[in-house]
Amino acid sequence: MKSNSIAVHLSESFGLGNEEVSLKPIGSGHINTTMLLTAPKKSLVVQKLNTEVFPEPDMLVKNARLIERHLTKKHLSGDYDLAIIRHVPTVENGYLVDCDDGVWRALEFIGGSYSEDVVLNTSQAQTAANAFGQFAVALEDFDAKQLHHVIPDFHNLAMRADKLKAVVASDPVKRLASCQAEVDFCFAQFGLIDELKSLAGNVPVRPCHNDTKINNMLFCNKSHNAKTVIDLDTCMPGYWLYDFGDMVRTFCSPEQEDSTNLDNVCVREEIFAAVVKGYVEPLKDLITEQEKQSFWLGTKVMTFMIGLRFLTDYIDGDHYFSIKHANHNLERAQNQFALYRDILAKKSTLKAILRDV
Repeated sequence: MKSNSIAVHLSESFGLGNEEVSLKPIGSGHINTTMLLTAPKKSLVVQKLNTEVFPEPDMLVKNARLIERHLTKKHLSGDYDLAIIRHVPTVENGYLVDCDDGVWRALEFIGGSYSEDVVLNTSQAQTAANAFGQFAVALEDFDAKQLHHVIPDFHNLAMRADKLKAVVASDPVKRLASCQAEVDFCFAQFGLIDELKSLAGNVPVRPCHNDTKINNMLFCNKSHNAKTVIDLDTCMPGYWLYDFGDMVRTFCSPEQEDSTNLDNVCVREEIFAAVVKGYVEPLKDLITEQEKQSFWLGTKVMTFMIGLRFLTDYIDGDHYFSIKHANHNLERAQNQFALYRDILAKKSTLKAILRDV
């Protein structure tokens, strides 16, 4: 189906009519295809959902709408100040549309905003981390058991390790020889699995965002304050250490996660300190001492685990993450392992920052 035909079909389905409509890519996500649907009177964000990753798109929408309704109640009571990303119903009062051999949904467009793929300064880091902290606090009285596990074992490092072992053993597209050093490095880090196991029962299970990348927070064009937390697709029960660790992973390096400028990939200590300060401040009345201590493990685990996932997908033939060229996932893995090594090298400094919060 041609782009204009897709635009018209989606526009009619979501009640925008069929006159002067256009569709253009926005965002930098790895999984879904995200577009801006523009009509004369209104614009919507539309997404073609990756049903390989999300095989139950109706449950994905159900989860996100539960979060939307909870945040709306918080907003109306004055307990949540950020804007709320909302699903838009179809003209038939559904939320999903079959189009272009796929399943699409529409979200309200949050105008006057922008996102970043690389944090520019400490103020930006603290602002974004604080927004994710506000989001976490707003969900503290939300019953996460309501949420369907749209991606089971999403942050299960033991499962991710087993998957790597399986693709290494089968080498389905004969890529192992090109990344044996990275595989060996991964295998040497599996002690992290035991560290995670030791946390069970010692830190509370919380409703978590589970994908707290810097580009999942929108800033206001005018004030540069936080405007809204987006991408609620992976909201599931979890540990705050995972949300904290993913912020460190995506906020602290001066390079994007697929940069091949590995000599420049590092943890900017001042950005790390800003993340700690920004995230913990809203949580101060809720967070336990054990949770604070677990943030060091989250810092290590999330950076290592996404590198492991990129590497696994590369060896497996690139079925999960969208890629722009043949070695894209390998380059992403190498980038994340460079960041992970720098995290380990700066252990004393980073742990001291965490202790002082």
